[in-house]
Amino acid sequence: MKFADLGLSDKLLQAVETAGYTEPTPIQAQAIPPVLMMKDIIGIAQTGTGKTASFVLPMIDILEAGRRRALMPRSLILAPTRELAAQVAENFEKYGKQHDLQLALLIGGVQMGDQIKALNEGVDVLIATPGRLMDLFERGKILLNGCELLVIDEADRMLDMGFIPDIETICSKLPEPRQTLLFSATMPPPIEKLAQKFLNNPKRIEVSRAASTNENITAFKIPVKPREKRETLRWLLANDMVETAIVFANRKTTVRELNKALQQSGFASSEIHGDMDQSSRIMELDRFKSGDVNILVASDVAARGLDIKGVSHVFNYDTPWHPDDYVHRIGRTGRAGAKGRAFTFVSDDDAEALANIEKLTGTKIKPFGKADVRVELIDAKQKRERSPKRDEDENADAPSRDEGREAEGKSKPSRDRKPRKEEQKPAPSGESRSSRGRGRRDDNETIPAGEWNGPKPDFLSVSAL
Repeated sequence: MKFADLGLSDKLLQAVETAGYTEPTPIQAQAIPPVLMMKDIIGIAQTGTGKTASFVLPMIDILEAGRRRALMPRSLILAPTRELAAQVAENFEKYGKQHDLQLALLIGGVQMGDQIKALNEGVDVLIATPGRLMDLFERGKILLNGCELLVIDEADRMLDMGFIPDIETICSKLPEPRQTLLFSATMPPPIEKLAQKFLNNPKRIEVSRAASTNENITAFKIPVKPREKRETLRWLLANDMVETAIVFANRKTTVRELNKALQQSGFASSEIHGDMDQSSRIMELDRFKSGDVNILVASDVAARGLDIKGVSHVFNYDTPWHPDDYVHRIGRTGRAGAKGRAFTFVSDDDAEALANIEKLTGTKIKPFGKADVRVELIDAKQKRERSPKRDEDENADAPSRDEGREAEGKSKPSRDRKPRKEEQKPAPSGESRSSRGRGRRDDNETIPAGEWNGPKPDFLSVSAL
């Protein structure tokens, strides 16, 4: 099927072709025709499958006819986060170049002056977060009785963020009849109840099972102790052929600390979280999109709505508290048909959260094992031939230190204190101070040809079976 088969106007088809698209995604193919027929829609699809364009494209054609009035937007799109609202606005600007449509973006973190000015001049499309919209409505700066079309995007995220009461208030201020479109990646019972209350005989479009994950994403779990997370992350970033990656953490303080640690380790990283003002968040996102940095450390504020091409990896540094967030986090990779890899760090305390994720998605997450390592294995014999002295030093490193300490203890009694301390707290079997730093491999162990001869983190010993 082609976009030309969906009933869109020639001007819109030209804009879609200019953007580089010829075939619609499943959600677009099923949603666009009924939207053009002015039907209410419930759309359920995985993240990264083109949900935004499935309502933006038909809205452009629907709104082309008609006139705008001051303070009375003709259509309203509700989004849970500033980033998602900005992404929707970018879609309208990209596809609506040949249409005379005015849009306004109402989001927090920016001055109200320009937003109020745009409303006074009249807008066809109002894209807003619920909080800022309610603020302006209560101030009498906006009227909703002229709104003909309502879109609720990422409805499940609205539920998580506590916006459902605001949405119910907003819907009660809108005229009837109107056209209402509701889109979400997951469909919990409260959202079903909201749909039944405010949608009129909606057409349900479910292109994949609710809360399922993208088949283009290979997901792994890594059992790891909390204090070993940073070391594990650094190893994966250096050895899993990472092009661009988003690292998610549950707390804003963790985001800041982790970004600083990665920068100190030589990685090109930046951060985004809810404590940053809007201009700073936009600046960091632009740096990530342009390639100035290839690692973005983020809180869940960035999990919804980020549509950045070429994200090869997603790392859940913390297992998400809400299972729905897992679907949206890993949905930042594997977009538009591309392949992606997602890693979730799991500590002992995360067992319940992991079980909830696997229950929601209906899929067991595969443990990351040795067979999944993507680094090129180097023949150990060839490596010794290239650098025999260095290899000899490495093999002799741990025992020579231990022997040196013993000899030193015998010849210099004044330093007996340190050996006694070591006797009280012996190192684990087969593991010296040096071997721990080199990835927990016994330095006296014979390495077969073709084996990985670099650091070997603990999680690689976990079997995938």
